[in-house]
Amino acid sequence: MAITRRERLADAAIDTLAREGLRGLTHRAVDRAAGVPEGSCSYYFRTRQALLAATVDRLAELDAAEIATLPVPSCRTEMDATGAVEALATMIERYVATGRTRMLARYELALEATRRGELRASLVAAGARFRVIAEGLLAAAGATEPARQAPIFVACLDGLIFDHLAGAGELELTPGELRAALLELLRAFASPGGRGD
Repeated sequence: MAITRRERLADAAIDTLAREGLRGLTHRAVDRAAGVPEGSCSYYFRTRQALLAATVDRLAELDAAEIATLPVPSCRTEMDATGAVEALATMIERYVATGRTRMLARYELALEATRRGELRASLVAAGARFRVIAEGLLAAAGATEPARQAPIFVACLDGLIFDHLAGAGELELTPGELRAALLELLRAFASPGGRGD
């Protein structure tokens, strides 16, 4: 299915954010990145805030499509630890490889959101689906308080991705090391004493 002009512009905004940062995100830069006539971006997204909101919405839409392809359980579904770890590892590996541009754009937006309340609200809402997935994984792994633990668990996973893409820790995990670390993390949250805080 062909994407719409709005989606094309939002995709170009994501690429521009990842490549040039927030300073480089202008209507004109998005027009150039999308290969459309000058003025197209400002026609669809009149203000910078409208462009940022559209970018967050597009990121959420792309994430939802990708998440739909992953084998993740609902809160009521049992899943062995190996299956949960494999789902998490697959998601992380996608985000640091084919999803790298989206993650870098998301981090740029997250920093900007510290100064823009409306943008922060949009990012928090968009991230809700990850917390629901984490809750399902934790519940399936035997966690006693998955709803409370899920946001903390997601923050830990996000830290792994951030460190790989932009952190100073130089954390380079092999596929096996990543899966071992995720299994340790999942077990820590699911253990009787593992409150995840």
